[in-house]
Amino acid sequence: MLESIPHGGKLINRILRGKDREMAELKARELRKIPLTSREVSDLEMMAVGALSPLEGFMCKDDYHSVIDTMRLTNGLPWSLPVTLSVSHEIADSLSLKDEVAMVDGQGNALAILTVEDIFNHDKEKEAVEVYKTDSTEHPGVKYINDAGPVLVGGKIALFQRPKHEDFLPYRLDPEETRKKFQEKGWKRVVGFQTRNPIHRAHEYIQKSALEIVDGLMVHPLVGATKGDDVPATVRMRCYEALFQNYYPKDRTMLAVFPAAMRYAGPREAIFHAICRKNYGCTHFIVGRDHAGVGNYYGTFDAHYIFDEFEPGELGITPLRFDHTFYCKRCTSMASYKTCPHDSSEHVALSGTKVREMLRNGVTPPPEFSRPEVANILIEAMSANKE
Repeated sequence: MLESIPHGGKLINRILRGKDREMAELKARELRKIPLTSREVSDLEMMAVGALSPLEGFMCKDDYHSVIDTMRLTNGLPWSLPVTLSVSHEIADSLSLKDEVAMVDGQGNALAILTVEDIFNHDKEKEAVEVYKTDSTEHPGVKYINDAGPVLVGGKIALFQRPKHEDFLPYRLDPEETRKKFQEKGWKRVVGFQTRNPIHRAHEYIQKSALEIVDGLMVHPLVGATKGDDVPATVRMRCYEALFQNYYPKDRTMLAVFPAAMRYAGPREAIFHAICRKNYGCTHFIVGRDHAGVGNYYGTFDAHYIFDEFEPGELGITPLRFDHTFYCKRCTSMASYKTCPHDSSEHVALSGTKVREMLRNGVTPPPEFSRPEVANILIEAMSANKE
């Protein structure tokens, strides 16, 4: 594949400009307000810039159930996660089809107008079990559903005010912009890497292995809402910058941020992340072990297997599936179970819990596990957090 075509064939743009923007902003002041969660704000922005192409708004009932049941939109296009707007019974009862409503963020800022096309029941139990494979409220995705409103509202959006961001501004590139940069760099085959964690040596090895077979690598860390014990995006970005400055080829790699919120939907979220990166212009997508997982809700390689549920070429992006990676003392190099014949006693493999404990105590993990620049940033952040 030498060209990445947006999902559905066209990069969606739902951002109003000029006179249209001014008129929408004035109109929104008079409309009924619908408050958005931080995830809904992220979804709204991503729909507006085309990251969620072909979606032009929050899902209506038929698409909602089709995605949950079949991982496809009603038109047959692969799509793995519901993208919905939830409201209270009180708000739902005040709405009628074809109404226009203003969508506001947590600070009360009006961002967009939604034209109501559908109002329907939020099937929370079905969504939890089918999408997250559990109804346990310990799962952050299920907890989000349970806390959400009982009614869903579907309809197209028109964004007149982008959410205000004060962080990572040089890295906030829309799909149109990343595509343009790839073109300028002459990259035809581009691999995307999704992460919500600091990048240690194992991740670096996977990325550079993938880079060997493509023209360019886009490291695309998620900076939307995550669960409380994940490393904050501000700290993670400093780690990524240190790696790019010291260990990555500048003409073959690019760092940009992905404004999505984490859903922790494991295999289904791997498909979602791949489709989004296709919209950003990637032709390949790295899928590691336990992609977008949390706890023990998914099998280690379920996110690999789910890609086999689609016909070759149907997703329009090629998954690169990587095994568990580590440093092998006998090989004296990074390796994986696919490439290393030695016993696990020869592997430098540390659990996330063990690494966090070391960092909290100011102990630098072995250089075979983590670059010292990354370790130092994490130690400093954890030390400041304790004070």
